[in-house]
Amino acid sequence: MKILFVIDTYDTNNNGTSISAQRFAGELRRRGHEVRILCADPQETDEKGVALPVEVTGKYIVSEYKVPLFNPLIKKHGFTFGDVLSKSKPVIREAVEWADIVHSFMPFALEMVASSYAAKIGKPNTGAFHIQPENLWSSVGLGKVQWIQNMSYRNFRDWHYYKFSHVHVPSAFMGRMLEERGYNAKIHVISNGIQDTFMEAGKNKMDNGRPPKLAEYQDKIVIMMVGRLSQEKRQDVIINAVTYSKYADKIQLIFAGKGPEYDHYVELGKQLKHEPQFVYLEQKELINLLLQCDLYVHASDMESEAISCIEAFATGLVPVIANSEVSATPQFALDGRSLFLPGSPKDLARAIDYWLDHPKEREYMEKIYAKAAKTYSLTNSVRMFEEMLNEEIADQNALTSKDKS
Repeated sequence: MKILFVIDTYDTNNNGTSISAQRFAGELRRRGHEVRILCADPQETDEKGVALPVEVTGKYIVSEYKVPLFNPLIKKHGFTFGDVLSKSKPVIREAVEWADIVHSFMPFALEMVASSYAAKIGKPNTGAFHIQPENLWSSVGLGKVQWIQNMSYRNFRDWHYYKFSHVHVPSAFMGRMLEERGYNAKIHVISNGIQDTFMEAGKNKMDNGRPPKLAEYQDKIVIMMVGRLSQEKRQDVIINAVTYSKYADKIQLIFAGKGPEYDHYVELGKQLKHEPQFVYLEQKELINLLLQCDLYVHASDMESEAISCIEAFATGLVPVIANSEVSATPQFALDGRSLFLPGSPKDLARAIDYWLDHPKEREYMEKIYAKAAKTYSLTNSVRMFEEMLNEEIADQNALTSKDKS
């Protein structure tokens, strides 16, 4: 099968949707499919500066569209929008015509144009809903304004998702959000999935014991969160929670990610005895650091899944999760001890202190969480995704046959 992924920003490690696209593409290729990407990544060149062909890069590249006024903010979030004006249209047509099926990850201009052209020429065509409007609007402080969210869900539906018979969502929570808002496609709930390396690290930890801490963490309680440094991720709640904890003098926070709130969080962290560490890591380094931790906290107000939380408890960490009504992440909590009131530093401190007060119970639940992570394997997710693509192809073939008759 020749599969085209349409996603504005593909080659980045600071965007959960892009990381998911990379992992799905890799696994699909291992399963024998040919996958190419239509995106606005920088053009890859040889040593002479000559653009490499799509046969080498696997990418159809369109120009970047720079949004007036907002482009600096968009860049801080590690994102690039694809241009769809005249010089990009031949690239989009070539990409869509190459594919057996087109899968769009976002509800933006590049995906809209590519999926519309696919629909026009009768190409099998599926979509994904990864971007919550709540997350999108949080960048400008409007993430909790309900009428704006409702308008955005409606516009995404009427401008883009109406074209699809099959839509992929990463969680049952997101599926309900779409169904409640009149999305008529068949909703396929498929986790973005985690790679085996996280589960292997967790199994090794369970079988052989926790690895010794590095010297800098020897006498500290290490608590970590992985995620973009942005308002809706609420790293500020974690920093403030430490001040209420009975273990405040021992806690070392680690935040893995980049984002526009970096300077704010650095300044906020100066109130702690051990100022937070901010890191940006490759996968192997991330796993090694997770193995140094005592707890994982996911404080985000809004999430369509939060794959980083799954990766953390796959390595054998008990998660403490904000119990937000507009987040899918609470689904991972195996009981109420792993939940806290969203936006409440005091309640987060209560939850942290409970687990630190009960090390034997925490050790037992680490094993339970590590086992639970197997449900979210990337291999299983891609198999389900592949079934969705095949279903769309079969539906399109049946429609074509009916039209011919």
